[in-house]
Amino acid sequence: MAPKSDSVEEIVLNFVNEQNKPLNSQIVADCLQKFNLKKTAVTKALDTLADSGRISFKEYGKQKIYLARQDQFNIPNADELNQMKEENVRLQKQLEEQKKLIGEVEGEIKGLQSNLTLEQIRDRRNKLQLEVRQMEEKLEKLRGGVTLVRPEDRKMVEDVYRDKISQWRKRKRMFKDLWDAITENSPKDLKEFKVIMQSTSYPQITWAKNKFMTAVVSFTGGAWHGV
Repeated sequence: MAPKSDSVEEIVLNFVNEQNKPLNSQIVADCLQKFNLKKTAVTKALDTLADSGRISFKEYGKQKIYLARQDQFNIPNADELNQMKEENVRLQKQLEEQKKLIGEVEGEIKGLQSNLTLEQIRDRRNKLQLEVRQMEEKLEKLRGGVTLVRPEDRKMVEDVYRDKISQWRKRKRMFKDLWDAITENSPKDLKEFKVIMQSTSYPQITWAKNKFMTAVVSFTGGAWHGV
């Protein structure tokens, strides 16, 4: 339902005064569509307001431009404008200070959010206290001479260790005896043997390996089966 004619004029008048800038009928009609006003009704209201002197207008060819009457507004003088400028500067300064304070508060909030809550602190404290008690109990056992490893477990580990050391020494001795037997009549210095092996081709290395294994088998009486 469209507003009454007097209501249309009031709506149009309020809009023109609020905008306080040059307007044509099309712009006013587009902006007042939310009031279900047609362009014809808006144009008629603009003309009525202009004829009654409530708004100003100028004609440019066939188009009319409407404007709010400027004498209805309280236009400040030079002193008032200066006061308004000073007030604006003061308000801008206050705004910057408030922004700075807001930034500091936000930083503090982020810092607090990154900290542990009271419940998390209590949980962490309980875990640390439990670890301390366990360490103290272990320390008391060590101070009291309590054996943490059973004698049978210690003996088993020592037996395995001695057996491995014995095997290592035996194999080391066997290798030394074999090496001495093979290189006993070598005309070259043993330090040069490594250089010779590095410069020897693959078939020569295979031949040397076979000769070495033959010597090993001969030395051990055929009991060598590899390591």
